[in-house]
Amino acid sequence: MGYRVLNGKLYQVGDFPQNNKPKAKVSPNKENTFQSILKNEVDKNCNFTISNHAARRLQDRNINFNEIDMKNIDEGINRASEKGSTDSLIIYKDVALVTSIKNRTIITAVDKKSSEGNVFTNIDSVVLL
Repeated sequence: MGYRVLNGKLYQVGDFPQNNKPKAKVSPNKENTFQSILKNEVDKNCNFTISNHAARRLQDRNINFNEIDMKNIDEGINRASEKGSTDSLIIYKDVALVTSIKNRTIITAVDKKSSEGNVFTNIDSVVLL
């Protein structure tokens, strides 16, 4: 099972907090349409997914990120996206994160000890955080 980061907090896929408030019926108009589109676009830039593979690597290598770390990584993904990157190597602390910027997904994670001699391919950018 993969993981998703929303607003700096880690959730397992399918384990997202639900809003239990009843939805008010509102007649569609231009303002509501604009607001919903804006919210969707903002939400896209406030979360990312950690693949199963990356989650296992983080766990196996005893790498733990707190909420601030998750927000910093999210900011790195946003910066790479603004520059037009599609696949990036994000260097954060002593961890290298191979990331699909297009899909907002961390593909794998490698710590400093495990990275000696590694070659990272199929990336078009590096983000240093």
